[in-house]
Amino acid sequence: MDRRFIKPWQIPVSEVEFTAVRAQGPGGQNVNKVSSAVHLRFCIQTSSLPEDVRQRLLALSDRRIRADGVIVIKAQGSRSQEDNRLDALQRLQALVDSVALPPRPRKATQPTQGSRRRRLQDKASRAQVKQLRSRVVD
Repeated sequence: MDRRFIKPWQIPVSEVEFTAVRAQGPGGQNVNKVSSAVHLRFCIQTSSLPEDVRQRLLALSDRRIRADGVIVIKAQGSRSQEDNRLDALQRLQALVDSVALPPRPRKATQPTQGSRRRRLQDKASRAQVKQLRSRVVD
């Protein structure tokens, strides 16, 4: 089963809080009058996500996740507030999807005999190069 095409958790819009704010950057008079940018807030602890997904979200080192466990996403790419809301929701869903499936456990392997031999040969040749760089003694 391919893990890339599984989308196990859909974020309910009822658990997300939107706040309209004024966008930054160029835009003339419109940017000073219209609050088209959107702040999305999503509390991880009170969400309906499964416990293991919540723990992996809290363990992420992402600047959008505050210390109190609230995800804050600012979307201001569009002049339309509705488009910015959709963009913020998609970015939140992508963040949750990135931790939805547990990481695959690593299988311990042994280096092959050939790779060990090549490593030791490289190590010996580097040692000889360094030996030749040293001061010549009569």
